[in-house]
Amino acid sequence: MTANELSPASLRRELKTKLIGQNILYYPTTSSTMDVAKQAIREGAAEGTIVIADHQTAGRGRLGREWLSPPDSSILLSIILYPKLELLPRLTMAACLAVAQSIEKVTGLESTIKWPNDVLIAGRKVSGILIESDVRGDTVNYAIVGIALNVNLDPSSIPEISEMATSLKEVLGREVSRLQMLGSLLGEFEALYSAMRRGEPIDREWRRHLETLGKSVAVRCGDEVQEGYAEGVDEDGNLLLRRPDGSLVTIAAGDVTRNA
Repeated sequence: MTANELSPASLRRELKTKLIGQNILYYPTTSSTMDVAKQAIREGAAEGTIVIADHQTAGRGRLGREWLSPPDSSILLSIILYPKLELLPRLTMAACLAVAQSIEKVTGLESTIKWPNDVLIAGRKVSGILIESDVRGDTVNYAIVGIALNVNLDPSSIPEISEMATSLKEVLGREVSRLQMLGSLLGEFEALYSAMRRGEPIDREWRRHLETLGKSVAVRCGDEVQEGYAEGVDEDGNLLLRRPDGSLVTIAAGDVTRNA
């Protein structure tokens, strides 16, 4: 695969979207596509603008964690949106589903979603989602959907993630076109985002992919840990946790581990 596989010219030939990706900001190397997206917003970037990079020097995941990825191995993407407030909590659902559905369409591989924002293949992480937004009152000034997908990554080359991460190439035993994956991913995301804007629910399909439900789990939210049975999720993707005392708590975000 060539290093410039994700060039704007190549991607425009691949894309069939009407909104997402109509404006493309491409960088061979950048600090973080999320940071570039924020600067683009300050400069008046249109909704649907995407930032893509072949390499990040300061990529990040949730909770301030670093996202590690060698050059030209992954999809490193940020999507700029200006959604209504009620759609904001559902963007993680849409992004995870878009990843899962595009993986299945392009490779035939089945994946699952670990609540709230990881996509797994055979229990190992292949993709992570990060949403950053600015909200003032009832107005969403912007939302940025960050998606990282390990396409041709060799997890063994990064000791820090080798046991927990995987890639499409590792599972299939062959390289996968990042261009084809990105084109499919953007198409799937646009369909889901459009459905949400029409008021159509996407939580049923989200539940179908969730591997967290029906299990006894511990959820860490900052310094607090809640334990119980992962009973369900609501239409915004919040986890419904049944605690040992029988009470039901709604959790918007956190790190989930399965209890023994």
